[in-house]
Amino acid sequence: MRHDSIASGLDLKANNACFARTIRANVHPMHRFLFHVVPIVALALSATAAEEQPSASGLRPLSAVIVAQEPPKVVPRVLESSTPEKTSITISLGRQRACLLVGDEVAIDSPVSSGKPRGMTPKGDFTILEKAAAQSSRFYGDYVDAAGNSVRPGVSTRIDPAPSGTTFREVPVQYYLRLNDAGLALHAGPLPGYPAADIAVRLPVDIAPLFFQRVKVGTSVKIVD
Repeated sequence: MRHDSIASGLDLKANNACFARTIRANVHPMHRFLFHVVPIVALALSATAAEEQPSASGLRPLSAVIVAQEPPKVVPRVLESSTPEKTSITISLGRQRACLLVGDEVAIDSPVSSGKPRGMTPKGDFTILEKAAAQSSRFYGDYVDAAGNSVRPGVSTRIDPAPSGTTFREVPVQYYLRLNDAGLALHAGPLPGYPAADIAVRLPVDIAPLFFQRVKVGTSVKIVD
């Protein structure tokens, strides 16, 4: 069926070749330019519009959901004046940002990845209850295959299903700051550009140590919308 369609298309092009040459011979150069360009532009615009439209299932395309996050912003003057006694942390779930504050001044404004809707990171006022440069968790790690190769890294067994044929392997999280006994914590981890953790808040691997070094047990952490 497809071969017949292609052949018909080729015949049509052949039959119309002389007709097209006759038109081009009698058309103004600018009109000839538009004859070629306008259909191409229209096709590009229709493709873009189609990409932005919801699918038949009503879901938006992945490219419309994942938005590149602004990189971390560090203010050296403020950061250099920080000590664990003078800092606090504010996390905005809506903006997916965490700020290390020295008094009322921002020392670091960093992207984060907070909890997925099923494990929504709670809002409220917290304090750091524990600091650990590396902390193992029975919930956080990788799904690995029979040979021990990571198939799906950085998962939480509380919300991420295991791919077929894999098992769970604990992986210590780095720069761990525990906020409660239910799994709420800050730590280094991957940032895919959207909320992807269970309940914790992930910081970029190069920014997490800056937060870690400048807070202490008892430091205030506020989580807001």
